[in-house]
Amino acid sequence: MVIELDKSIIFFDIDGTILSHRTLEISDSTKEAIKKLQDNGHLVFINTGRTLGEMGQDVLSLNFDGYVYGCGTHIIYKGEELHHVSISGEIITELIKDLNELHIEAILEGSKAIYFLEEYTNETAKKIKFDQTYVLGYNVLAWDEKTIDIDKFCIWPQVKSGFETFYNKYKDVFDFIDRGDDFYEVVPRGYSKASGIEFLLKHLNISLDNSYALGDSSNDLAMLEYVKTSIAMENSSQDVLDMATFITKDVDEGGVEHALKHYKLI
Repeated sequence: MVIELDKSIIFFDIDGTILSHRTLEISDSTKEAIKKLQDNGHLVFINTGRTLGEMGQDVLSLNFDGYVYGCGTHIIYKGEELHHVSISGEIITELIKDLNELHIEAILEGSKAIYFLEEYTNETAKKIKFDQTYVLGYNVLAWDEKTIDIDKFCIWPQVKSGFETFYNKYKDVFDFIDRGDDFYEVVPRGYSKASGIEFLLKHLNISLDNSYALGDSSNDLAMLEYVKTSIAMENSSQDVLDMATFITKDVDEGGVEHALKHYKLI
């Protein structure tokens, strides 16, 4: 597939970038800016750590041209699945056994469902389970589901030695993204938000020079470092602010629209 050389491709993180952490909503200015991008002939993609099973209609209703889910593990363009790698079978059985024995709390994320422990001690994990179960209404299942199939997972080690043992066993199988406060995203080795971008640029025959990404947190670093133009929201973590090409306004102050106007994309 060949895309016109003057058209750009723009990748958006969700939480803290197009979706406010404060209001849990997408502002009208952001919705309008994304539509204007498409009206101007540019391609717009979601690039998220969320799996398809964690997507809400608030984002899907914006009709992006495509989606990079689960830190590059699942790629969809114009409704067509281009790539999908998942974790299933014996490795999940072994993973769950190790997570339990090493006192590591985890949320297992799939394209069809999210799998939770019955109880969590970590407050972040507790909130995610509550929100996804009772607020967002996602398909929530338990770890003992027979048809369990996941793309990635998040972990909260309760014991330092347990994490070290787990990391040393699986470091050649998975990549660990440190989100701070003993919170890690774990994805199949070699996959990231950047690998998803690389795949799409090659598939669509788009120059790296025409690539943009907007993000705000540490799991966005890979995509922000990969694209030609990296845009950090003003509400970003410090490591993102330090490396960005451009710092736009806060997500709640029209940051997406401001950035796209700055680069004359809209």
